[in-house]
Amino acid sequence: MVTFDITKYGANANADISEAVGKAFKEACQSTSPSTIVIPKGTFQMNQVKLEGPCKGPIELQIQATLKAPSDPNQIKTGEWLTINKLDFFTMSGGGVLDGQGKAAWECKESKKCTKLPNNLSFNSLTNSIIKDITTLDSKSFHVNVNQCKNLTFLQFNVSAPASSPNTDGIHISRSSSVNVTYSNFATGDDCISIDDETEQLYITKVTCGPGHGINVGSLGGNPDEKPVIGVFVKNCSFISTDNGVRIKIWPASHPGVVFDIHFEDIIVQNVSNPVVIDQVYCPSGKCNKDLPSQVKISKVTFLNIKGTSRTQSVVSLLCTKGSPCEGVEVGDIDISYSGKEGPAKSSCENIKPNFKGKQSPAVCSAFASSPASAPAAPTPSSSS
Repeated sequence: MVTFDITKYGANANADISEAVGKAFKEACQSTSPSTIVIPKGTFQMNQVKLEGPCKGPIELQIQATLKAPSDPNQIKTGEWLTINKLDFFTMSGGGVLDGQGKAAWECKESKKCTKLPNNLSFNSLTNSIIKDITTLDSKSFHVNVNQCKNLTFLQFNVSAPASSPNTDGIHISRSSSVNVTYSNFATGDDCISIDDETEQLYITKVTCGPGHGINVGSLGGNPDEKPVIGVFVKNCSFISTDNGVRIKIWPASHPGVVFDIHFEDIIVQNVSNPVVIDQVYCPSGKCNKDLPSQVKISKVTFLNIKGTSRTQSVVSLLCTKGSPCEGVEVGDIDISYSGKEGPAKSSCENIKPNFKGKQSPAVCSAFASSPASAPAAPTPSSSS
């Protein structure tokens, strides 16, 4: 193992270390032996950094420090603060914190003086890689953007931002396969994990989400030529005071698409506004044409063993469209209570005939309980990146 300590490349505490990080990476990238770039304990300022392979051997970026981004969003000219591209057998570790210092950027966005804000981290075309024991704090926009990655794991990964922070998705995943997120915590102002098109074989386990908007497949159907989302497994996760729990969201009047083989199982919800949701008429702006149905086909979905409390009456909401009704949806062992003054917990269902197993409290789509839909045949998976 060859070690490259950034202090040997001119890095000093409370000064911009971006040049030193780049120099250390350039040398590490040429090593045929496994190498480690060390950012030691302390507090460092870091401007925009892009580390790009391919490299000759495995590389570990060991961040022990607290890194602080420029607080002024205009100092970062493009989409990410720290970008890692085109590496095989990459590791990020060290127990450090990447502080995006997002407060000024959120205020700028609120005043509509800023449009495109930078993400804290971007991982593109990584293979056989792991991100572990890292905290991303107060990102200006997404904490992490994952694109075109294969066999990437997040372990003991922490996301932290206020519930009021706009568009601060914890991890946004697209065009990637065999991604694992496990034993991790998400507290943010938007989706804890958002799942976009061409995502295949995503496993989310032992994750705690809250505050935030839950774990979401979508929104999908807004762009032409979106590739299918196939194989999402969310299991043994907890949602605490989130705006949603587990959700699939699709634009109305959408382009064609496929959502297939999605599983939400063994979920705990505590004081969650909308614990279980399929929404094929997702339109947060109110400017959509809801008279035109979604063309994204949703099939083979399970909601199993979901328990806890809701802070609204709407415990289960499965709203599909006539143009592309949901098929092969299984609902089992739902036990979610609501204790508000409006009345008992309730479910709502449109254009869906679920299969049932176990007990449901409240009763879910009870009008269809005697007429379950059969599961459809699997679509042909798209090729993974």
